[in-house]
Amino acid sequence: MKSLRLLLFALFAATATPVLAFDTPTTATMPDLSAIRTKIDAKDYRGAITDLNKLINRGVQDADVYNLMGYSLRKSGDTQTAMTFYKKALEFDPNHKGALEYSGELYVQIGDLAKARQNEVRLMELCPQGCEELSDLQEAIGEAPAK
Repeated sequence: MKSLRLLLFALFAATATPVLAFDTPTTATMPDLSAIRTKIDAKDYRGAITDLNKLINRGVQDADVYNLMGYSLRKSGDTQTAMTFYKKALEFDPNHKGALEYSGELYVQIGDLAKARQNEVRLMELCPQGCEELSDLQEAIGEAPAK
């Protein structure tokens, strides 16, 4: 009986330890982003950036947070930092349609239509029946100045 208890304890310890090694979960404790989205809708990008920074500084790691930060930074004119956040969103979720659309729009904005079209192709794979993100990116590509 004592051997069985030791074996069970060893199994418990071996399986419990890796769980403690994980960093902040990506979405399990995700806060409500509606107030930040309201600021973005009102074009209060600086306010949204401030609120998003608070979340990030608290250790929140989530593709939606990074995507909204990228969008707010892009709309504020900081395209370089915006791309950093879009890439981070796509690291967390390579299929994040919003980050694919918005980073694609940024590629259009900076004149890199080849990369914008790569995002378009990826969205076509994710949305074979079409989706808003694909439509919006295609519209941005269509409105890009011809070179």
